[in-house]
Amino acid sequence: MMMTTMLCKNVTRTALALVAPLLVGAAIAAPVNDLPGGPGVNQMDLQAPVTRIATDIQNLHYGLMIVCLVIFVLVFGVMFYSILKHRKSLGAKPANFHESVGVEIAWTIVPFIIVTVMGFAATKTVVAEKDTSNADLTIKATGYQWKWGYDYLKGEGEGISFLATLDTAQREMSDAGAPQGDNYLLKVDNPVVVPVNKKVRVITTANDVIHAWMVPAFGVKQDAIPGFVRDTWFKAEKVGDYYGQCAELCGKEHAYMPIHVRVVSTEDYSKWVDGKKKEIAAKADDPGKVWEQAALIARGEKVYTANCAVCHKPDGKGAGPIKPLDGSPKVLDADKTVQVHVLLNGQNNGAMPSWKQLSDTEIAAVVTYTKNSWSNKTGQTVQPAEVVAARKQP
Repeated sequence: MMMTTMLCKNVTRTALALVAPLLVGAAIAAPVNDLPGGPGVNQMDLQAPVTRIATDIQNLHYGLMIVCLVIFVLVFGVMFYSILKHRKSLGAKPANFHESVGVEIAWTIVPFIIVTVMGFAATKTVVAEKDTSNADLTIKATGYQWKWGYDYLKGEGEGISFLATLDTAQREMSDAGAPQGDNYLLKVDNPVVVPVNKKVRVITTANDVIHAWMVPAFGVKQDAIPGFVRDTWFKAEKVGDYYGQCAELCGKEHAYMPIHVRVVSTEDYSKWVDGKKKEIAAKADDPGKVWEQAALIARGEKVYTANCAVCHKPDGKGAGPIKPLDGSPKVLDADKTVQVHVLLNGQNNGAMPSWKQLSDTEIAAVVTYTKNSWSNKTGQTVQPAEVVAARKQP
């Protein structure tokens, strides 16, 4: 008896030791709520649609489910009625008949009509899904293991590019086994931003394996396949944040490449574009960046065309009192700072104005361009850091 009691106590202690961490974890875990624009708690239905296509898909889903339910009830209703009504225990006698032309025609024509109607409704929606013409904005979404890259190709914001990866804090929670928040594993560092009520074409491709760009609230799911270009579109009718995920099994961190699209007003979108371009320009003009000569020359040509060519001419020959840059001793000087100081301080009593307002990268680029253009084949490269140093000199 004593041994039995001790055994029961040991089993109880072991059970409590196993269950206690689960109970504690449940007690401290924050409650999870529905995520607007994302999944809901115990969600059984499709996400609330915010595009016309998503609404059409939802209506098609409901319509086909009703048709299937009616067919299910009729077929199984007749079957069970026949089984119960004509069973042997009620004295039913089996009928003896060979065929019925009317029944044969009916069960051929009726299913044909049903399938035709269902196919027409589905085809109409699918064709609308693939109509990517007349888009206001075109964005390329490139799948990587395991993040998304976005390039704004056409429309307002053209030239903007960035990567969107899972928020660091989200990954830390996952590694610690402590999920928190309604947007767990859905928060990214750089969400896609688009204007409301504008048609957005999304071109999908991939860099490594097959991914899939999916945002349920938009009714969008398009595979991203290496070496192929696919496209889809959406037109969000409501401002807000909307979430999706890669919907193709793409590797061990498939769960860590979410999609976050932020739909904003037209005015806010223009502000975002302006801010993003300034941010990109600031990164591009990082004075600590070391450039390759070819990239500096290409950048310098644009700076020269915009600021210098009006006086020095596109061919660098100058005109009248404007001295030529082609063959200029100061451009050809082995001391690169000579020309840099001319741009920073000007010369000839202001005839050559100071261009201090240009960034360090722009000055380095235009100096490199002039030193390696026309007959000026010096091979010299000026880095932004050298311009920074020159600014500090008296």
